Amino acid sequence: MTFAATVLTLYPEMFPGPLGLSLAGRALAEGRWSLDTVQIRDFATDKHRSVDDTPAGGGAGMVLRADVVAAAFDSVADDRPAIALTPRGSPLTQARVRDLAAGPGVVLLCGRFEGFDERLFEARAIEPVSIGDYILSGGEMGALVLLDACIRLLPGVMGAPSSGDEESFETGLLEYPHYTRPVEWEGRTIPEVLRSGDHARIAAWRQAMAVSDTRLRRPDLWERHEGARVGSPSGARRPEGR
Repeated sequence: MTFAATVLTLYPEMFPGPLGLSLAGRALAEGRWSLDTVQIRDFATDKHRSVDDTPAGGGAGMVLRADVVAAAFDSVADDRPAIALTPRGSPLTQARVRDLAAGPGVVLLCGRFEGFDERLFEARAIEPVSIGDYILSGGEMGALVLLDACIRLLPGVMGAPSSGDEESFETGLLEYPHYTRPVEWEGRTIPEVLRSGDHARIAAWRQAMAVSDTRLRRPDLWERHEGARVGSPSGARRPEGR
C-alpha cells in the first residue's frame, strides 16, 4: 500500500522540496509514497481570489477563510486522517507519527497569516497539530517535517527494519550518544565500554546514558517516562566511560 500525502497550501511549489532528496526522495521515486498538492486559492470565489479576511473583533493580520479552505479540503477529503499545521494544535509526537505512517496516508492543511477561522475545525474532522512551541511563517515547513517523520518509517525506506527502534522518543527516552572512528580525536577517546566487545555491558551503558541524558536535558520527558513506569526507581547514576 502506498502512503498517499495531499498538501493543501498557498505555496505548492514548496513541495516536495527536501522530500525529493535522500531517503524520502528515493522512496518517492520508488512509489513507496505519493504526493499531491492543492492550491487553496483555486477555491476562492471572488474576482480577487481572496483566501483571507480581517479578524472578527479587530486585531492585526489576516485570517484564512473557513469557506475557501473547507472547499479545498472537501475536494480531496477521504478516509485518510486530516491534519492542520498550526501552533494552536496538539504537539506532534513520535507515537502519533507511527500511527500515521501505519495508515493509508494523510491530508495536510498549511496555515498562513494569523491562522484558520476556528469554524473550520467545528465543521470538519480536521486535527490541529503543532510541531513545536515556536512560530513559523506558515504550515508548509511543519508539513515537510511531519511527512519526513512518517516517510522514514514506511517499509523499505530505512535500510534495516530495526533502524528506528532505539531512536530518541521511541522508548520515551532520548537516544544514547554515538561514537565512531577515529578512536582518539583531539585528546578525547571513545568510551572503553564501547570498545570492550561485551554486548551486555554495552547495552547496560547505553540504557544508563539514555536515562541520564533524558533526566538532564529533557526533564519533561523523564517525568512522563517515570509516570508510565509506576513503582519503578527514578534514580540513575552517570555511567562509566563518559
